[in-house]
Order: sequence, then structure tokens, then C-alpha cells
Amino acid sequence: MITAVNDLKILLTDEQIQTRIKSLADEINNDYKGEEIVLICVLKGAVMFAVDLSKHLNMPLKMEFIKLSSYGNGMTSSGKVQSFGAHLEEINGKNVLIVEDIIDTGLTAEFLINYIKETYNPKTLKFCSLLNKKETRKSSVEPDYYGFEIGNKFVVGYGLDDEGYNRNLNYIGYKEI
Repeated sequence: MITAVNDLKILLTDEQIQTRIKSLADEINNDYKGEEIVLICVLKGAVMFAVDLSKHLNMPLKMEFIKLSSYGNGMTSSGKVQSFGAHLEEINGKNVLIVEDIIDTGLTAEFLINYIKETYNPKTLKFCSLLNKKETRKSSVEPDYYGFEIGNKFVVGYGLDDEGYNRNLNYIGYKEI
């Protein structure tokens, strides 16, 4: 557990994050060319990223929220995905963009992608993650869009937490694991 902000090394500054979000939005705007999308924000970690990203998207947009977890109170994924109140408004026939804070093992992403495909009939389904931690991947799922590739670090800040703390940091810090 990270007990204090002083324990953190800065991985990504607020300026780096915001600059990359703008370029991700440009990619998404180019790919959808004004078509309506339903942005599904995975709570709680992706909320800051989803809000900032949505500010730069230039198309009709609806936002939905879903809460999933594979970490519990640990510093590494448990490998078991839990869904809490997974109820989405009608997304049949819509362009769906899942927005996540981090893709680590890929199990949460795989679970959510399969859930949406099996439960709904989206026109398109794409996955966007702020952070991409490839070296811990246990699934073949890869994001369609991602902000930064990172190594095997326990990261907090900008929505990512340590037992609920440090989500409010405007940067992403880390502690080696």
C-alpha cells in the first residue's frame, strides 16, 4: 500500500496526460467522423480520463457507466472480474467506445467486451485505455486506442487508486512492485 504521496515517483505529469488525451480524441474523431457514439466509462478509475476525453470528442455522444473490478484491495489483479450493477441503456446498433483507466492482465477488458457483444448488438465496439501494461497481459485483448504503454508498476493518481486513495492526483505516480 502506498501510504503517502511522498512515496510516489512521477510517471506522467498532468501536461503529458492532457496532451495525449487531445491526440487520442483526434484519432477517435477521425475514425468516427461525426457518427454518434456511446462512451462507456468503467468506474471508478476511468472517470477522470473519460470526462477529459469526452470534452475533445466532436460527435453526438452519450455516456454510460459500469463498475467492474479485478483488483479488490490488492496491488495486482486477482484474475477474477466482478461486475457491480452492470446495467447499460439500450446500445443495440450503436457505436460503442469502452473507456478504461488501465489494461493490465486484459481479463477485465475481455470480460466487458464479451459481455457487451453477448448482451447487446453494437454496430461497432472499440476499447480505449489510458494506460497499457503489456508485460502483465494474460488475455489476447489489445486496446484500439491507448494513451501510454507502461511497465509493471503499481500506478495511482488521475483516477487510479490505492485502496480508494490518491484518485484525486492530477498526475500518475508509481511505486515499484
